[in-house]
Parts: sequence; C-alpha cells; structure tokens
Amino acid sequence: MNELDELRGHGRMTWIEAEQGWVAAPEEIVNALSNDGFEECKPEVTTSRRNSRPAGGMWHGINRSTGAVVSATWVNRRVGPPALVFITMDGQSLRGDTSNSGSDSRREDGGEA
Repeated sequence: MNELDELRGHGRMTWIEAEQGWVAAPEEIVNALSNDGFEECKPEVTTSRRNSRPAGGMWHGINRSTGAVVSATWVNRRVGPPALVFITMDGQSLRGDTSNSGSDSRREDGGEA
C-alpha cells in the first residue's frame, strides 16, 4: 500500500471519523491502487436522475501476485470535490484509525505530514 500511504502522508486522503470514510479524489485512489499492483476488474459509475452528473462510483481490483482483492466506492459531494471514498481490502475496511483488531500498516492512522 505504498501509494495510498503517500496520499495519506501528503494530506491527499483524509479520514473523516464521523463519515467512516476518506475524503479524497477517486481518480487518485484508483491510480494509487493501480500503481500498487491492483488490476481493474470492474469499474462502475452512477449518475443522478436529475442532471446526469456522476453521483459516485465503484472500482474493483485484484492483485494477481498476492490474490488480494480491493474495492473503492465513492460518493461525490454536492458542493465541490473531493468525494467521500470507502475502501475495502479482502473484505476489511481500510480505516483511518487503529481500532481495528489485527491492525497492520494498511489500516493505520492516515497520519499527519
């Protein structure tokens, strides 16, 4: 998870406890996951019925070397970017706290630069 760690370290990905998700640009998350060895296997984009603007999306990837599966789901905010992004790896949420049992470097606090 080197690329995601870099996004966190540079403040490009911030954990929002009240939302239980990350504030980030979805394309940066997807690019980071791709650079970390995950191959896209299913992208989806949702649109609003009113104005056909993207309301959110989902991206699934697999790392063929490790067999790890990752999903990023996001909801675009009404006023400006970035989106609220939820990330899971092998069924476990990637969180910004260390309260997860079995916490490892993929789940540690996003930290401050």
